[in-house]
Amino acid sequence: MEQIHCECGHVNPPGTELCEQCGKPFDDQDSILNMRYEGAALRSKRRRKTFIDHIWNFFASVKVGVWLLVITLVASTLGTIYPQQMYIPSTADPYEYYPENYGFGGFLYVTLGFHNLYSSWWYVTLLVLIGISIIVASIDRGLPLYRALKRQRVKRHPQFLKRQRIHSQVTVEQPAQVLEKAKQALASMRYKVREENGAVLGEKNRFSRWGAYVVHLGLIILLVGALLRVLPGFTMDQYVWIRDGEIVPVPGTNNQYYIQSEGFTLKVYEDYQTGEDTEGQQRFIPEDFITEAVLYENKTNASGEKELVKVKEHTIRVNDPLRYEGLSFYQSDYILDEFSVFTFALTHKASGKEVGEITVDLYDPDPEYDLGNGYKVQLLEYYPDFEMDAHKQPQTKSSIPNNPAFIFRTITPDNPAGEKSMVLIGQTIEMPGEENQYALKINNVEFKNVTGLMVRKERSLPVIYLGLGITMVGLIMCFYWQHRRIWIQQEGSQILLAAHTNKNWFGFKKEVEQLIDQTGLPVDKQTLDKEEAN
Repeated sequence: MEQIHCECGHVNPPGTELCEQCGKPFDDQDSILNMRYEGAALRSKRRRKTFIDHIWNFFASVKVGVWLLVITLVASTLGTIYPQQMYIPSTADPYEYYPENYGFGGFLYVTLGFHNLYSSWWYVTLLVLIGISIIVASIDRGLPLYRALKRQRVKRHPQFLKRQRIHSQVTVEQPAQVLEKAKQALASMRYKVREENGAVLGEKNRFSRWGAYVVHLGLIILLVGALLRVLPGFTMDQYVWIRDGEIVPVPGTNNQYYIQSEGFTLKVYEDYQTGEDTEGQQRFIPEDFITEAVLYENKTNASGEKELVKVKEHTIRVNDPLRYEGLSFYQSDYILDEFSVFTFALTHKASGKEVGEITVDLYDPDPEYDLGNGYKVQLLEYYPDFEMDAHKQPQTKSSIPNNPAFIFRTITPDNPAGEKSMVLIGQTIEMPGEENQYALKINNVEFKNVTGLMVRKERSLPVIYLGLGITMVGLIMCFYWQHRRIWIQQEGSQILLAAHTNKNWFGFKKEVEQLIDQTGLPVDKQTLDKEEAN
């Protein structure tokens, strides 16, 4: 496309609709001018055929941007149908967990990869494409708009004024006096007034034209914040189980922080019950989940040794996490009355005489227990969550003591070689071919509550909050201010009046009518707005 020469002498780039200097329209129509981009030349509207131009035009298209947003929104919705993998138990296999808990829908969900949707390559690609679309569209429209507004002259071509939505042309006896009154009236209405060769321009709130581009900037920063979550070190979602009184390292902190549960409490509504469960026990409605938590930092003391230093105490409730140095601990799950300690009584089977007791910590059992007088009990095997495998061999499903089982060797003064037995809950099994003289039986059981905490770290949150703040500023600029311009120009003995705004024409027309009253222009207000006249 060739450059466009205007009769005023200014040379405009290809694709320009209104002269950048005088505003003359380059078409032969008589309709209201499209002032969205001040008639500036947009690169995406130029008819070039290079490879770069095709790429530019693709991403500058509003339709492409809208479709990318729609596809991303639909994908984001799919990611909320079932919990993401980070919210299921850390020990669970997702390819087993989802089908077992959600049926065929869960099977499809994990097979299609929706359980890790927001970190998948194709979802990240969608976010990148949206960012590219926003940047290209903003440059394609924003830079020409900036140049057009900065270069706008006060005196405009008569055709430019006549094709504004608000326009009037009247004959007056003293046009210079009218222009002077117009300057004073515009200044009183807080317009920025400029004068040039028998023409006056009143303009205010030009900054509001950049509201959309401020929104674009905020969205780009939001996308950057979202993409940062994919990078290692910027975000963390871990899960930790803590038993009452236990101190455990905080995952993902390289043992820099430790957290302790001083006790988990489940409060229920005592006056509300939901019937009985399968075992005939009354079920209550939970009222509150409470973890008395203490956070420690692993610091080096004056002697150069590591020690745990208490840095914060907090009562963790649902939606009331413990926060410290970017770490957040959310109440997520719990286990009531988990097996903690078993006390076994060693008795002589024939006489029933009790020799003594041993206490086994199910989380950290000792290999041997000495009862004195030559009596010892050795722990040969320990299965916290006992089951038999396919070959009828004992194994444990997990390290949690849900169904503990033990293989003991009992050493007595009259049997130094010892006798073996396997002890389960409610059952003692002797080795085949042996008849033991002594038996170990569970005499007492202690329980502990276990709290499940979600540990999160979000270094990208400040970036996301910044993007949200900038986006809000842009929206306020768009909705609460309007770019308003009023031209009053002398053409011989006539006065041309024209006005334009990008929104809120009703309120703007009131200001134009106020200007007409103050300058005394003989303008019929009923025919001032062309759209109303039509």
